[in-house]
Order: sequence, then structure tokens, then C-alpha cells
Amino acid sequence: MRIVFMGTPDFAVASLNALVEAGFEIAGVVTAADKPAGRGQKLQESAVKKYAVEKGLKVLQPLKLKDPDFIAELKALNADLQVVVAFRMLPEIVWNMPAKGTINLHASLLPQYRGAAPINHAIINGEAESGVTTFFLKHEIDTGDVIFSEKVAIAADDSAGDLHDHLMETGAGLLVRTVKAIQANDYSEQPQLFSAELKHAPKIFKDFCKIDWNNSVKTIYNLIRGLSPYPTAFAELNEKTIKIFKAGYEDIAPEITPGSYLTDGKTFLKFAASDGFITLLDVQYEGKKRMMIDEFLRGMRL
Repeated sequence: MRIVFMGTPDFAVASLNALVEAGFEIAGVVTAADKPAGRGQKLQESAVKKYAVEKGLKVLQPLKLKDPDFIAELKALNADLQVVVAFRMLPEIVWNMPAKGTINLHASLLPQYRGAAPINHAIINGEAESGVTTFFLKHEIDTGDVIFSEKVAIAADDSAGDLHDHLMETGAGLLVRTVKAIQANDYSEQPQLFSAELKHAPKIFKDFCKIDWNNSVKTIYNLIRGLSPYPTAFAELNEKTIKIFKAGYEDIAPEITPGSYLTDGKTFLKFAASDGFITLLDVQYEGKKRMMIDEFLRGMRL
């Protein structure tokens, strides 16, 4: 069975590697075009492209997925199945091309947390578990019939980065299981059920990342976890931005206004929320490098 793999970031590399190590024939890899990055604006290759080149796989990097030249090149690969992991929305002419269809690996237990940022939103909402799901692509994003899913527990102090890594590895295994089942024609499809109670995972924008100290400590704590290490929750300190990668919290009613802070200038810095304190542990002040709070306080006068 010939497979075309589509993906871009590190999350997708684990799945591609699992398929390669399982012995599947990868007819080609579709990934994002190289982009300028950093101070020198040098072209940077995607994580998937780097892996594919290292393994000697054919790489396609279309700017537009409906481009006739790309469509022709994709057809020429003669794939039986297309596999999508952390890529972009596909036009029907692409996902409907292979005889066995196109499957996607999504980082949530569908139908919960459809959307662009399921890992972040699961943590932000204080979930105790998440998971991964494989499904066939259809017209509406993340709505196709489910093939398999697998649960992953979320620890109380897990960040989005921690959950990302857990789901990346679990997802790679589930994807191999799914492709084997499709190859053997030994699977069933379960339609997703729609309801008003479902939680969604929309793309995260900067305004969403700003901490509102009038919220509860648990709400703020989960926001910090859910946005770490990227795009990162932030607040204002001395009229500058401070990104917060890790924090703790205290359920002690504050006697100061939410958003005010307490510090000994050496070892701790904590902000008042509506019902307690958020203790900063790992931060990055505007114009500075990322550092632990004791190092940060040594270079600041508060």
C-alpha cells in the first residue's frame, strides 16, 4: 500500500517515523514551503522536511494546494492512502484522491475539541484526560467518521508542552494501528455525534494570552499551563511584558487588589488573583532571556 504523508511540525515527525519503521511504503511527503526565520531571515525547513530528506523520501512543498502542477504531481505518486498529521485544511480534490481515502490524526478525543489548538484548550479547561483520534477526512474540518481513539491522562501540573509530547508518541502508535487496519480492511467507522455541550479548540490569538488577574487562581494557573511553552501567557510588570512559562498557586485570600504583587526581591514574586496568589517560577521579561524567578529577581528592582 502506497502512502502519501502530509505534515509539518515535530508532532508529525513521530508519526511519519512510526510508519517508516513499520515498513510502509511512503510514496511521498507533502509539507510546508521553506520560510525565512531568525535575525538573518535564513530559509528554514519544516521538521517533517528535514526528516524526509534524511530518509531519502520524495518531498513536495506546494504554496497552493489547488495548484494544477501540484495536483498532477500528487496524482503521479499513485497513493492508495493519504495520511495527514498537523498539516492544513485540504481541498476536496486532494483528500478525495486516493482509493482508500485520506485519514487524519487529531490530538483530542473527537468529537470533543475540534479545531486548531486542542492540546492548549484541554489544559486551559482543566481536563483530567485527553487523547488522540484517527478519522477519515470529510468536507467539514475534524468531523469525519472515527476509526480509532486512545485516551491519555493529564497530570495536574502538565503543561501544553508535556501533553504535546504524550499525545505525539501515543498518536504515532495509534496511526500505525489504523493504517494496518485499513490495509487489512479490518475496521469500522463511527460517525461523530454533534451536541451543544461539545467543547471546541479554536486558534489562539495574542489577546487570549493576556492574564486577567480578576479571574480565579485555578483559571489563571490552567491558562499558564495551557499556553506553555507556546504561545505563552503574559502579564504587565512595570509597564513591560512578562511571559510566564511556569507558576504555582496559593489558595489564600489576598488582601491586595488583583494584579498587585508581593516579593522579597530575592526568591519569590507572586501576583494577587481574585481568590489567591499566582507564584511565578519560570519567566521571560521583555528584552531579556528566559530565566527562573530567583535569577530574574537578582537583575530587577521591584
